Amino acid sequence: MKRQIKYAVSLIAILIASLIINFSRHTNSTIQFNSSAHGYYNVSRVVDGDTIELSNGETVRYIGIDTPEIREKENSYWVYKPMPFAEKAKDFNRKLVEGKSVRLEFDVQKKDKYKRLLAYVYIEDKMVNIEMVRQGLAMIYTYPPNVKYSQRFLDAQREARDNKTGLWVDLEENKISTSEAKDNIGRVRMIEARVTDTHLTEKLLILKFKDNFKVVIYRNNISPGLKDMARSPDKYFKGKIVRVYGVIKNYKAYPEIVLHDMSQLEILKDYQS
Repeated sequence: MKRQIKYAVSLIAILIASLIINFSRHTNSTIQFNSSAHGYYNVSRVVDGDTIELSNGETVRYIGIDTPEIREKENSYWVYKPMPFAEKAKDFNRKLVEGKSVRLEFDVQKKDKYKRLLAYVYIEDKMVNIEMVRQGLAMIYTYPPNVKYSQRFLDAQREARDNKTGLWVDLEENKISTSEAKDNIGRVRMIEARVTDTHLTEKLLILKFKDNFKVVIYRNNISPGLKDMARSPDKYFKGKIVRVYGVIKNYKAYPEIVLHDMSQLEILKDYQS
C-alpha cells in the first residue's frame, strides 16, 4: 500500500513538473509572438534620432519621421559621417527614452523590410515621434499605410518651420540654386527651379533639373486628387518652375531630394510654359 502511494505521489510530481515546463514554454513563446503587440517596453539603447533598441532585443523605427543620418555607406561599409543635427537628434532622443519604459502604439504595418518594429513611441503621455518633429530635429516621413497621425505630424512640422527651429533655422533666407545643391549634402534646403524632364517607374516619379539635380517622389505618397501627375508627368511638370524643400542627399554622385510628403513640393503660379 505504501509503495502504491509513493508511486502515485511520484507520478503526480512528474505530471506537475511537466505541466510547469510546458506552461513556461508556452508563456515564453507567447511573449515572443506578442513582441509586436501594444504595450510597455524598456529601452536599452538609442541608435539615432528615429531608432531605438528594446531590452527584449527588438529594434524599433519611429513611424512618421526621418532624422539626419549619423552614418553613411561607402562601398560596402558604414562609416561615421553625421549630417547636420544628426547628433543633436540622437542626444534629444536619448534624453527622452534611454533606460526608460515606453509605450508602443502600432499602425497597419507593424514591421519594415529590415524586421524592425514600426511604432509610435510614448514616454508617459508624450509621443516622442511628434516631439522630434516639433523640436526641428526630424522631418515628417509619410509612408502609407502607416498614416494614422499624418495631420498631427504635418502640424508639428509647420510649427517647427514657423519657429525656425533646428533643421528649419535658415530655410527661407537661404534658398539655393540647383548648381549649389551638391555643396549642401545633408542639409535641409529650399530650391526653386524649372523641371527639364520627368521619368516614371513602377514606384517612383522623378523630376529632373539642370546640374543633374533630381526630386524623387514615391508614387504611393501621391494622393488620389493628384493622380494626374503620375498619369501624365510631363504635362503636369515639364517646363514648370517648382519650389521644393528637403534634405539634399547624394545618390550615385548626384544631389537629390526625396519627398516624404507632398507638402514639400509646390508648383509656382508664375511659371513659364
